[in-house]
Amino acid sequence: MNFQKKVHIILLNWNGKEDTLECIESLQKVEYSNYKIIIVDNNSEDDSVLAVRKKYPEIKIIENEKNLGFAGGNNVGIKYAIENDADYVLLINNDTTVEKDFLRELVEEGESNKNNGLLGPKTNYHSEPNRIWFAGGKVSWLKNKGTHLGLDEIDNGQYNEIKEVDYLTGCCLLIKREVIQKIGILAEDYFLYYEDTDFSLRAKNVGYKCVYVPKAKIYHKVSRSTKPGSPSYIYYHVRNGFVMTKRNGSLLNKIVLCFYCVFLFLKQIIKIIFMPKRRGWSFAVLKGEKDFLLGKMGKVE
Repeated sequence: MNFQKKVHIILLNWNGKEDTLECIESLQKVEYSNYKIIIVDNNSEDDSVLAVRKKYPEIKIIENEKNLGFAGGNNVGIKYAIENDADYVLLINNDTTVEKDFLRELVEEGESNKNNGLLGPKTNYHSEPNRIWFAGGKVSWLKNKGTHLGLDEIDNGQYNEIKEVDYLTGCCLLIKREVIQKIGILAEDYFLYYEDTDFSLRAKNVGYKCVYVPKAKIYHKVSRSTKPGSPSYIYYHVRNGFVMTKRNGSLLNKIVLCFYCVFLFLKQIIKIIFMPKRRGWSFAVLKGEKDFLLGKMGKVE
C-alpha cells in the first residue's frame, strides 16, 4: 500500500450545513496519511460556510458566486486539486458518511494497476446500513440509462468482489490525476445527473478501467436535494440519458436511440390520453426529449 499519494477530497455544498458538518467529521477519522478536504460552496443561502469556518478553520473553502450545479461545482474543486499537485481527486457527496478505511482501500486498488483510472466504493443507505444503494453501475444502451447494481438489496456479501463496471457514481468517485489530464473535467452542460456516467465512459474509451471496490464502504442519505419521481428528476434523466448515448454510444446505439425516441414519444401521447393521472410524468418525459432534440442543455428553467 502506498500511503504517500496525495488525495484532495472535494466536498460540494449547497445549503447543506448539517450534512456537510457530519460528512467532514466522518472524513477526519479516515485511516490515511495524506489527504486534504476542500469545500466548494455553490452559493449557499444558509450559514453553511460560516459554520464550517467556525468548526474547521483549517479547511480550505472555495465560494462560488452562483450555483454551478453538480458538475460545475465539482470542476472548481478538481481544478484546484490539480493545480495543487493532487495525485488523486476524490469527489464525495456531502450527505454521506464513510468507514475509516474506505480511502485506503480505494487508493490501494488504484495503485495496483496503472489502468485503474476511476474507483468507487460500495455505497449503502445511511438510514439502512445493511441495504445496498450502489455496487457498481451498468449502462443499458437500449433504454439510454445507467442502473445501480444491487440497488435496494440486503447486503449479504453478494457484491463483495472487486470488479470492472460500466460506470461509477459521482456520489463517491476517486479519480487518478492522469485521467483528468487526459480526458478533462466533468461535462457541465448536463447540470444534474449523468455527468458521472459520461465521465466514466470517456475514461473507458481511452483505456482506463472503472473499478468497484467493495472493501471501501460509505453510507448515503439518498435524495436530499431532488425527490426521485419528481418532474425535474424525470426530465433530467430522460434528456441526459439521451445525451449520454449520443456522445458515448456506438453507431448501433445511436441508431437504436433514434427509434427509441419515436417509441417513447408515442408511448407518452397514449398515456396522456388514457392515463390522466400520469400526465405530469409524461409531460416531463416529453419535455426532456424535446430539449434533447433541440440541443438545449444546462439547468431547466
